[in-house]
Amino acid sequence: MGAPGWVWGRGARRALSSGVAPGPGGLRPFEEMPRAGPNRWVNLLRLWSRGGFQDFHRRMEGGFQRLGPVYRDRVGSLDCVNVLLPRDAAQLLWAEGPFPRRMGIAAWSAHRSLRAHRCGLFLLTGMGIAAWSAHRSLRAHRCGLFLLNGPAWRSDRLALNRAVLSPAGARKFLPLLDSVARDFAESLRGRVRGTPGGALTIDPHPLLFRFTLEASSYALYGERLGLLGGAAAGGAQRFLGALEEMLRTTLPLLFLPPPLLRLHPPLWQRHLRAWDTIFQHADENIQRIYREFCRGGPGGGPGGVPGGVLAELLLQGQLPLPSIKANVTEFTAGGVDTTAIPLLFTLFELGRNPGVQRALREELRAAGGVSGGARPLPELLGALPLLKAAIKETLRLYPVGITVQRYPATDVVLHNYRVPAGTLCQVALYAMGRCPDVFPHPERYDPRRWLGKDDTTFKALAFGFGARQCIGRRLAEAEMLLFLAHVLSNFTIEAVSTEDVPTVFRFILMPEKSPLLTFRTLD
Repeated sequence: MGAPGWVWGRGARRALSSGVAPGPGGLRPFEEMPRAGPNRWVNLLRLWSRGGFQDFHRRMEGGFQRLGPVYRDRVGSLDCVNVLLPRDAAQLLWAEGPFPRRMGIAAWSAHRSLRAHRCGLFLLTGMGIAAWSAHRSLRAHRCGLFLLNGPAWRSDRLALNRAVLSPAGARKFLPLLDSVARDFAESLRGRVRGTPGGALTIDPHPLLFRFTLEASSYALYGERLGLLGGAAAGGAQRFLGALEEMLRTTLPLLFLPPPLLRLHPPLWQRHLRAWDTIFQHADENIQRIYREFCRGGPGGGPGGVPGGVLAELLLQGQLPLPSIKANVTEFTAGGVDTTAIPLLFTLFELGRNPGVQRALREELRAAGGVSGGARPLPELLGALPLLKAAIKETLRLYPVGITVQRYPATDVVLHNYRVPAGTLCQVALYAMGRCPDVFPHPERYDPRRWLGKDDTTFKALAFGFGARQCIGRRLAEAEMLLFLAHVLSNFTIEAVSTEDVPTVFRFILMPEKSPLLTFRTLD
């Protein structure tokens, strides 16, 4: 069982199987590419009036059904080419150039510009005090990797790859993530044992948010927040609320050009306040760690980890303080929902696919990773291919971001159309994951499809591709793997309803209503 399948029309299926008929010279010009809707502003007004932002992923699905595997879409300031097939995603990789560009978010960049702190004349003339300058650096709102482009992006990226994305860098933080996952399982185990009949039925969404905030904060700052014992503390709760508000207000602003962002003042002010709260939360943690660093170094974590990603970046000394702050703030904002939501969908799919759940538990047992195992779970991650495949399968059906974007640096041929350099192109991950011509029986939740002999090239793109793939990929994957390993080692999971969970797009893909799950201890 799985998410709803895709009923394709004959024309769309024929286009997928045989390709677009070539024009003169074997290629069709860009101007002949099919278009969705006659006018960009009419399309935007329709979305506004019908609440269509939340159905944007299904709107793209319908576009491919009507127009074939490549079409041009224009919504407000957005003018892009949408592609469906893995081979076209591969073409975008080859054409991305040395400074890959993804779609910017004008509202986020505008917030950084509005909130930037400038040094006054006293500091600019060189007569300032170092501590005052450091304060301005810590408080400045700069752009991190997500918003940067060109040489500035590349400089930050190379420094961050070593600390966060490289296998050796990510491995340092596995003990931190593992300890939070173990504590989560113990806390949930206590709740289950205290219920009549030893079965706890809950909406796990709030628990998963607290887990991912606790785990990401520990990995970033090297300090625990204490969120697993009950309700989130005031500061953490404000951060979670601000994060939800930021995502909720980003989508309506996404298709407006910068001069029109203030067209809806209440919405714009809500967006700014949400980002202010997110930056305040990050500021408090960053300044605390920075003060400790200046006094001789941050406190240590388990396994000799000096204090998380922030401490590692300070120790390396390859990035200026404002860049460290900007990127760590982006990690803070991006490390909660983007992990909690896939975990929620994974637990739901395991709950309604008990055979897959049993197979994963058998793999854990064979690797020695169930409760009481002789080897710590972080050492076993390389021996759990089916568990890794389960995460890929979840992200196939429920990608956090419904597209991956690139501006090709050179002209590129996408399904027989020549697309000019500099055109925004989007690989439609949600639609690809449900396309029967890409994934046989896409409605099935079948992790083993990733372990067979079928070609999976450019089909697992939930974290992006190439040099601009998600910088937090390894941390997110490890966090999810360790969480699922501890939960599967301690509990059986049952879905109260096996019906498909409707999804909505609120800048990230989310369940319209969180599913109820029942947890029972294995013993």
